[in-house]
This record gives sequence, C-alpha cells and structure tokens, in this order.
Amino acid sequence: MFACLFQSQMLLNQLREITGIQDLQVLQSALNVCLQQHLSMYSGLYCLTYSCFYSRALEVSAEENAARMKRKRCEGSGESCSPADWIRQEDCPVGIRNVGNTCWFSAVIQSLFHLPVFRRLVLNYCLSERVLEKCKSHSEKRNIAFMQELRCLFALMVGSNRRFVDPSAAVELLRDAFRTSEAQQDVSEFTHKLLDWLEDAFQLAANGNNPEDKQNNPMVQLFYGTFVAERLHAGKIVSNIEQFGQYPLQVNGFNNLDECLEGAMVEGDIESLHSDQPVSSGQERWFSKLPPVLTFELSRFEFNQSLGRPEKIHKKLEFPQVIYMDSRYLHKNVDQTHGRRGDVKRLKDQLTVLQQKLEGYKNYGSGPTKYPLADMLQYVLEFVTTKPTNVSPASLCDKLCLSFFSLPCLSPSKYDAGSSDGSGCPQTATQKTPIHKPFTQCRPPMEVPLQPAPHSVTEEELYFVRSCLQRWRAEVENTVNELKASIDKVSQALEGMYSDNSLCQVSYRLHAVLVHEGQASAGHYWAYIYDHANKRWLKYNDVMVTESTWEELVRDSYGGMTNASAYCLMYISDKLPYLIAEDTDDETGQALKGMDSLPSILRSYVREDNRWFQQELREWEEQFCQAQCEEVHTEKPIPEEPQNPEQEPNPEPAQEQTNEVSGEPPTDSTPAFHEEYSRLYELSQEETTPQQDPRLQHVLVYLFQNQAPNRVIERTLLEQFGDRNLSFDDRAVSIMREARSKIRLIKPEDMDMDEYLQWHDDYSMFKTVFAYLLTGLEQYQNGKIREALNYLAHAHQDNSVLLRKGERKGVDQSLIALYRIKCLKELNENAATLFKSPDANDVAEAMTIMNECIIPCMHLMVRDSVSQEDLDVIELIRSCWCSYLGQDMDDSLQEKLSEFLPRVLDCSAEMVVLKEPPKVRKSPHNLCSRLTAVMESIHSTSVVTVK
Repeated sequence: MFACLFQSQMLLNQLREITGIQDLQVLQSALNVCLQQHLSMYSGLYCLTYSCFYSRALEVSAEENAARMKRKRCEGSGESCSPADWIRQEDCPVGIRNVGNTCWFSAVIQSLFHLPVFRRLVLNYCLSERVLEKCKSHSEKRNIAFMQELRCLFALMVGSNRRFVDPSAAVELLRDAFRTSEAQQDVSEFTHKLLDWLEDAFQLAANGNNPEDKQNNPMVQLFYGTFVAERLHAGKIVSNIEQFGQYPLQVNGFNNLDECLEGAMVEGDIESLHSDQPVSSGQERWFSKLPPVLTFELSRFEFNQSLGRPEKIHKKLEFPQVIYMDSRYLHKNVDQTHGRRGDVKRLKDQLTVLQQKLEGYKNYGSGPTKYPLADMLQYVLEFVTTKPTNVSPASLCDKLCLSFFSLPCLSPSKYDAGSSDGSGCPQTATQKTPIHKPFTQCRPPMEVPLQPAPHSVTEEELYFVRSCLQRWRAEVENTVNELKASIDKVSQALEGMYSDNSLCQVSYRLHAVLVHEGQASAGHYWAYIYDHANKRWLKYNDVMVTESTWEELVRDSYGGMTNASAYCLMYISDKLPYLIAEDTDDETGQALKGMDSLPSILRSYVREDNRWFQQELREWEEQFCQAQCEEVHTEKPIPEEPQNPEQEPNPEPAQEQTNEVSGEPPTDSTPAFHEEYSRLYELSQEETTPQQDPRLQHVLVYLFQNQAPNRVIERTLLEQFGDRNLSFDDRAVSIMREARSKIRLIKPEDMDMDEYLQWHDDYSMFKTVFAYLLTGLEQYQNGKIREALNYLAHAHQDNSVLLRKGERKGVDQSLIALYRIKCLKELNENAATLFKSPDANDVAEAMTIMNECIIPCMHLMVRDSVSQEDLDVIELIRSCWCSYLGQDMDDSLQEKLSEFLPRVLDCSAEMVVLKEPPKVRKSPHNLCSRLTAVMESIHSTSVVTVK
C-alpha cells in the first residue's frame, strides 16, 4: 500500500514538472479521470500519455482558474461586485489582474503579447517527449513549467470572454524563484530574469542537443543583436563583437533618444584615428546587426551613495515614433558618420560661441542683476530726454516723507505718541484708521516729479548724448538680430546633418512604452502599446485597457513634469511586416482571429474557462434575484405593525414642518432606529465645553444642532444602518436590509439630493476645520510656528465660510484668531532679526518667512472682516518693517526691502495663495481625543502628546 502511494506521489511530481501545473489537486483530479479509462493502476501508469494527461489537466485547470477568478474578484471588490461588469467588450483587448505588486508583470507581458510574432511563438510552443525525458535540472523543469503557464495565459488573453485574466500561476513561479538565492531587488532585473527563462525554454525547443548553439533560438533571433566595440591599444584599433538584448541608455545629461544613443556609442575621441590628427584614447560602439525588436532600457534609477538609497531620475527625455538607426549608429557607415560627426562638432562649437555672444547682449552688466543692453540704452535715452527739474534733493525728500506719512494706511497716530489725524483734530476712541485702500492709489503731490530726470542738461549735451545712444541702440539691435539668424542657420544645419535619404533607410517604429510612476523604492507600472491593426495607441493599466493618444503618451512618458516617465522603449523594424502580421489559414489565406488562431488543445482550455464564466454569471443572477425576493418579503410586514396606529402622524403635515427637529424618531421606525435616534438627539443637547464638542462624535449631532430638515436627518440615519460594514450578525443584516428598502422607497421628489449632499459636505468641512485647528495648536506647542500658522490660516478661512451659513455650522473663531496672532508676532520678530543678520542665508530665510507665511496671512486678514486685535497686529508688522526705511543698510538689503514692503503695506495688490497643508486625520474618535489633550495642554504648562 505504501509503495503504491509512493509511486503515485512520484508520478504527480513528474507530471507537475512536465506540464507546469503546480496545483496537486488539479493534477490528481486529471489523473483520476484518465485512470478510470484503464484497468489497473500499473497499466494506467504506462498507458498514460503526455497529450492525454495534458488535455485532462487543462480542463481541470480551467475550472480552477474560474474559481480563482471568482474568489479574487469577491476579495477585491466585495460581495456586491457583479460578474456582469467583467464581461469582455467586443474587439477590446483583455487586461491582466494585479495579484499583488505585479503591475510590472502586466506591462511587460502585454507589450510582448501584442507583438503577433512573439504571441505565435508562445502559443505554438511544444516539446517532444524525447526532449522532456532529457530535462533533469531544476531550472529546465521550472522554465518549461513557466512556458506552459504563459501559454495558458496567452490563450485566455486571445479568446476569453472575461474583461481581464488572472496571471497567478505564472507569477507564483517567478516569486518562488525570487524567494531563493536568485532573488533580485530591481524590477529591471526581474524583467531580465523573465526573458532569460523564455530564452532557455525556447532553447530546449530549438536545439535540445546543443544548448550552447543559440542561432536557432527564436528569442535570440527576435530580440538580440550584435555591436562592434572598437578601442585603441598600442596605437592600433582593436575591435571585438558583442551580443546585446535590452540596450541600456543613460538619461542624465541628455535631452532626447538620439543624444542618449550617441553618448552610449562614443567614448573619448577615437575618430581622430581616421584622420591625420594626433591619436587619443577612447572607445566606440557600432551596431553590426540589429534585432527585429529593438529594446532600449532607460536608466532612470541610480543609487545615491551619500544618502545610501536608490533614487529616480525625473529628467525629461524625448523620443520619436520613428527612429533611423543607419543615420549614425551602423558599423557599415563608419567613415560617413565620422565625417559628419566632425562637422557636427564644429557646428556645435560655433553654436556655443554664438549663443554666448547673444547671451552677453541679452544679460548685460557687471553686477548681480543683468538686463538686455538695448533696453538699458533706451532707459538712459529716456532719462536724458526727460525734462529737468529745479527741485532740490532735500526738499524732494521732505515732500516724499510728507506724502508717505499722509497715506490712510499709514496714519501718524500709529507711529507717534500723539493721536491726531492729518488735519490736527484729535481722534475719538471709536474712530478707526482705514487700511483697505490700496497703497498704489495713494497719489503723491503733483509738484513732485514722477520720473527721474537730470538736474540740468544743455542742448549741446542733449544732442550729443541722444545721437550716440540712438546709434548704439540701433547697432546693438542689428547685432542681436544677426546673431539670432546665425543661430537659426546653424541649428537647421545640425538638424539636417543626419536626415538625408541616404542615412534614413533602416527605420524602426515605436511599438510599446513601459511607464513607471513614483519613486525608486515604490511606484506603479503601466504600458502604452500601439495597435498596428487599428492605427491607435492603447493604455494597458492592469485590468483597465483604454484607448489613448500620442499626446497622453508624451505627457506620461517624457518625464520632467510629473513623477511618471518611461523606463523602457520597444521599437520594431519597419522593414519586417511579419512582426505584426496576424495568423493566416494555410489553405484559404484568410486571417485567423480569436479562438481560430489557437492550437486545438488551448482552444479547448479557453472554451472550458468561458463555460465556467458563463456558469458563474448564471449563479450570480440567481443569487441576485433571490436576494431581491428576500428584501421584498422583508419589506411587506413593516407597515402592518405600527406600535400605536392611533398616534400615527399624517405624512402631509410632517413634510410641511421639515425644519422642526424633536427627540422623537419617525413612528414607523424599528426599535434599533428609535434607540439610535434618541441617543444622538440627547447627545446633541449636551453643553459644548472647551474640552469636548458633541458635534465631533456623529454627523446627526451636527444636523440636530443646526436644525437640519427631518428628511435629511432620517436619510442620514438610514444610510448609517444600511452600511454593509456594520452587518456583523443576523440581526444587523436584517436591520441593514430594512434600512436599504426604506431608502429605495424615497422618491426623487421627496428628497433634494443636492441639499442632502450639501449638509454632509458642510460636516466634512467642519471636521477639516477642527483638524486644521488642532494640528495648528499642536505644531505651535512643539515650536513649529510656520507650520502652525499655515494650518490656522486654513482653519480660519474655511471656518469663515461655514459661519456665514449658521452659527453652529463652524467653530468658535476666537481660539483660531488668538493663536494666529501669536504665530504672526513670533514669526515677524524672527524674520526681522534674520533680516538684519550679516549672513546671506539668514536674510533669504527672512524673505521666505515674509513671502510664504506672513504676507499671505495678512492679506487674508485684511480681505475678511477682522477684529481690532487683527488690525493691531497688522499695524505692528507694518511699523516694524517701515522702521527700516530710515536706517542705513546695504544696497542688496535695500533692494530686498523694496521688493516686499509694498506688499506688506498694500494688501489688495495681489491674489492670496496659501500654501496647501498636508492631509489631516479627521476620524471623530481621533478628533475628540485630540481636542481634550490639546485643551488640557493649553491650560497647563506642559505639552500633551496624543498617540
């Protein structure tokens, strides 16, 4: 008995290695079906053939695949997910499910599958029994198993009725290998390993006798090429031929794909050997044989030695839809390319000189600030031709000071001990200095000159200077135009250097772009693949397959704008139509599509899987109809069991009093509804204290306190009980179904959904305001004043919107305003101290504080209706910075002061843009506990930390 069991287990292990099916239950089921057709166990072992067993195993595997898809879909989308939503649309490609950080697998497999020549290779992959018997090593058995799983996956992608397929079996084989010493950390290495497995598997089918000879390996023929590497050794050129698959290209330092290729092909100045110039060391690479499918691997990931971690390069890199490889990269064009490279080098040097000259005219000056020379000459000409004035500098200063301090926004009462206005009349305590008038509208006296002008200038001087400046300006403009024309001419010559027809014969067209979004340590992968039959781009993002455009591809793939960029480009030869040609029937010559293109054994496998999918659809429909009937049956007795029919209210008057809220729920409600309604109503009657706010505990408390309409309150309560996540037992499920049935009975005319959603949006903003307030107070107590001010400014701004809708819609503004003032005072003192520092970094920090924190907050305060305390702190800040006007300081500081001082004084001259705060936690329990901790901390001497 033990020997039979042992032999049976040995047979299962051998069949698992041969077929690639890893599930022992599937193998055992298929084995039992086959053995029923034989007389005995031992005769079955010898009569069982590979094709018979594989056919049976595929049928069982299709059943298991259907069950796995059903389980995965329910796990990922919940019970309410309908299989009808996952039916494949006609002529739409199939997506691939992400089974756990496998989006890279989906992107790579889709780009290979939609290459018809490769798809045919996989679907028609077959090994003879003689070759199978020779496969003894673990790697060979693993590669064969992976190929069989890939065949099944490709077959489903061809003929499945599902919108997406499950790659779990193939992915699990890869994961098993990566759990061993073969594990790789980088996705590119993962992809290399996948392609190596495919190459080894095809090698067994191509030439089982000589594994070293790979000339007949279809993977090598399709994806591998050769290049010649030339270098200098002892004054002679030494060359050797090397093979390549995915060709790596550096991204840093280059702007487009051609520059990347030239940088990878040329090292040093070896081309000088082909002329009479002195010899220098270096190395060149030239493609000697290009593969039909040319893949470029863009090195967008590098290891930062100083930080000790990998980083992603987000630099923009352009690439074309068609690239000509014979223009400068083929070994047969060495001499012609060398000559053109010399011309390109000379043109680039010339272009550099021209651009430097033009830059000198566009940015002229010896100081830190530079201006266009033509404009500077024009400004001097305008100064000279301005009518001179007889006003002395001293009197001009007096008039400017008088004009400055007569501005309404800078009343002398704010800076002097006296409290009189401009007319000398004392102000009363109720009078306020207006501050809303823009600084730019405060006009100086008419006798003060508006433009700088020379004190005196003679006619002779004016004539001489004007003629010189006009002539020089004309000369400068002519020179600039000539430089621009020369730059355009040289640029056109560079662009056309490799674009003539003699060097544009070997064209490659873009087939697929693999995109990564995120950072080096984490991210998401998808692919853009060209649909050659329909001449369109498609985006393959796991289960989602959507039509796209070249513009969208550029936006996601070039990089430089977001953290998404291409990391792999796949080009195919334009001269080999068989690469994208569909299968054709040998007899009729008609194109084979869908199931007709599959081998018979895979066709049966897909049909079996589609049969299981159809059965799954029928089962779901039956379950849905049964659930509907149960809900209808549950609904009927509810109106027939009122607790007190005599007290049942008339529905018409109830709708007329929608704004009257009481502690009694609707009379037709169940005990569960009644208990929850009463509990929350009693909670809404509790007094609000600094340490607790009942509104944070539940949305219904917020609705009760703000006198929300009854229809809004009732639907909110029903939505709560109708939440599936709260249905943890039979009673809860029953209550959930009743709540959902009541919701369905609400007619559109009975409920204004816009009004309902607005109430809930207000409550969401209310919690956000509280989260901003609490986070700001916590940051303030921890000494992070800048962060605190940002949160408090957002809290005040959003809270003002809520308070305009009702007194209980928002939070008491006094606490927000108090700590906003404290933050402003401390930040302003810090900025003023840093501004006077001799360290340039401190001055820059002061400017950042003013421009990013203080000034935007001041502008918001002036724009809104602010209190006297807010006005006082604004005037305090203005006084502080205006005091610098009479002090001696460096020209650079004077310039910086003049940049932001008008913005401090005039709070209506620009649009207010607050820095967006990070996302905050808004769960009611979290906010309640944080409120208690923060308020206790405010009224004590120590900081309370909320965990």
